[in-house]
Amino acid sequence: MPANQPGIPTRAAILVLLWLTGMAMRAPILVASPLGPRIADALDLNQTGVGALTTLPVLALGLGAIPAAWLIARFGARNTLMMAVVLTGLASAARGAAPEATMLLTATAVTGLGIAIMQPALPALVARWCPGFVALGATVYLNGMMVGEFIGAGLTLPALLPAVGDSWRAALFALSLPIVLLAPFMLLPRLHGRRPTRDEVAHGPDWRDPRVWRFGGLLGLTASTFFGLNAYMDAVLASKQLSAHVGLVLGIFNAVQLFTSLFLMATIRRVLATPRLLFATVVIHVAGLAVVLASGSLWLIAGVIAISFASAVQLIALTSLPSIVLAPERAGAVAAGMFAVGYVLAFVLPLCAGALIDASGAIDSALYFLIGLNLLCLPLGWTTTTGLEAQRA
Repeated sequence: MPANQPGIPTRAAILVLLWLTGMAMRAPILVASPLGPRIADALDLNQTGVGALTTLPVLALGLGAIPAAWLIARFGARNTLMMAVVLTGLASAARGAAPEATMLLTATAVTGLGIAIMQPALPALVARWCPGFVALGATVYLNGMMVGEFIGAGLTLPALLPAVGDSWRAALFALSLPIVLLAPFMLLPRLHGRRPTRDEVAHGPDWRDPRVWRFGGLLGLTASTFFGLNAYMDAVLASKQLSAHVGLVLGIFNAVQLFTSLFLMATIRRVLATPRLLFATVVIHVAGLAVVLASGSLWLIAGVIAISFASAVQLIALTSLPSIVLAPERAGAVAAGMFAVGYVLAFVLPLCAGALIDASGAIDSALYFLIGLNLLCLPLGWTTTTGLEAQRA
């Protein structure tokens, strides 16, 4: 093993830390989906408000990506990540103490801001923490994100709520406070390679790079589809008289992402080299949403599985690329721009779907809306490449 690469125990510790950090980037967001009906009853929220519990952090993910690039340039990726982890954990826990809707939504937005700062910092750190295994490091923290989604959306009702006395406030505390404990461990991994000078580090998103807009647009599409369906799954099932199965369906929806990410940990470069990969994921989204829309029974789980699989492939492909194809000092800037574009869209679009539900009184209007978005993005998926397709040969 080359001298500048960490040994196997150190490598394993770095990967565990990346995995836990990835988990902390999703569990606080997705826990709002299963807790939504309880929070709505306690604080008198309508469907748009319930959707905002999941999508408001997504808006912060977009808006926060721009100052995140400045913070990384000013304080370094490691210090920025540590500060963001503490902010995320404390703000997420504060949701459990909110006495009314305004304070709850404010704490929700701050939670998203913390996660927004974490996201661009990780690609820069992966490139320096993981010399010789950057692709594996990127996929591991993305797998942690999938596990966080599964824990937040899939295990909250069957496991977390019973463990805390069926209290949504206690559930938010229990899930959030351990995140703060991650911060000190981020001092342990050694940074490899030459430290870039301040002039070499990008101080903001590179808006001139077409990958920012193409990847960001597709990221917004997949996040809108995934977060939107998570946010309104309870209403979708209620409209089909399947409310008793919401825990099962949400669990499957998020578990598929977990298993997909495990598969991609070993195959990420080969998958990224697949021709028209991003187009194929959009097609699968359309087919899966059509099944959910048309089915009046638990056969809709087939559509849920297809949507979750496609979302996982697309999310991992898009978010791992900056770490894999760019130098560390550039990875954070391109990732920040991509996240800014993608997550602003992922806030606005599902919220529009919620407004359609409130205006029409029909949950199907949200599903038609998501199908339309994916159809509009088929040309973008066809013309956008990862840049690694040539390696397929």
